[in-house]
Amino acid sequence: MRRDADREGERVVERDSGREVQREGVTRGGRSVTVNRAESPLTWLRSRGLIDARQFAAGERLRAAYETASIAPSVTMRWTPRVDGGGHDALDPTAAQIAAKRRFDAAITAAGPGLADILWRVVCAGEGLPAAERALSWPARAGRLALTLALDRLATHYEGGGREAGGGSPLRSDAGKGAACASI
Repeated sequence: MRRDADREGERVVERDSGREVQREGVTRGGRSVTVNRAESPLTWLRSRGLIDARQFAAGERLRAAYETASIAPSVTMRWTPRVDGGGHDALDPTAAQIAAKRRFDAAITAAGPGLADILWRVVCAGEGLPAAERALSWPARAGRLALTLALDRLATHYEGGGREAGGGSPLRSDAGKGAACASI
């Protein structure tokens, strides 16, 4: 474990096997806070039991598609390990990005227009819930409810419960209209 001390604000950063933990404290008897910078907001919610394993897996799958599609803006040069695109048994990098972008778009569409914003901000962009709520001008603590609804829809989409063509409830399909009207 390597320990770097920074005396401005009494900040201590520990690097232990790929995990960076930052301890901050105020010099005048304030409290000390431990922050794991590698932890995502989704992992934080899961570790505290605020989302279940199904929701967490759906969120991680969306984040993986987002990162594979390389949708986020690039800040530096890409250092690919092989110039020829890698192994011959997998998709070439461009086709893999296009396929991941299609998966990402389908998942965001399955979440719905009202829930896609919080889903993208927390899962893909890595914003915390309070910051996402402020950015969306939502009341405090409304983000967790909306995020759990979005993650439920996303999990249903990944489990194959979402319809490919219409996407939505069976009452909205043509076959369901007659049955819905007949029951009224």
